[in-house]
Amino acid sequence: MTTYAALLRGINVGGNKKLPMAELRTLLEGLGHESVRTYLQSGQAVFTSGHGDEESLAAELAQAIEKRFGFTVDVIVRDHAYLSAIADNCPFPAAELEAKQLHVTYFSVPPGEARFTELDQAAYLPEEFRLGDRALYLYAPDGLGRSKLGAELARPRRNKGLIATSRNWNTVLKLVELTGS
Repeated sequence: MTTYAALLRGINVGGNKKLPMAELRTLLEGLGHESVRTYLQSGQAVFTSGHGDEESLAAELAQAIEKRFGFTVDVIVRDHAYLSAIADNCPFPAAELEAKQLHVTYFSVPPGEARFTELDQAAYLPEEFRLGDRALYLYAPDGLGRSKLGAELARPRRNKGLIATSRNWNTVLKLVELTGS
């Protein structure tokens, strides 16, 4: 059995794509997963499974959500080892920063550096980003809501063909904890 986190993009935000966490837990259990837990209302579920891989589990959950709730949701599934490596390999001094200043965008596949080569990072300082393993780390000293770099990085043309979903540093660490226990 492997422990995974499912990261759902864009649910329960602004009254759109309402997906109660109790129903998400029931749905995951109905798919044969065990030890199902959710974290916050913004689309994180932790579960153990003895079948499938990250991609097939994500597709299975996305299809089940569409069938049950009638809307599509992008889903990324990652195991504990991956989530832990993302936290451990943060290129910014996470322990010295406020959690609201540091974010990770998880990608369905490696985004490739070419998507970001024409971006003039110096124009956005002190905000910065670094690429990781199917992830992007964003340092936004004034928070994501005020981040001009964050808005630029979230543009649809930059993420074309990818599933991308962001989490603040507190959530990044909590997912490591939940998948590790």
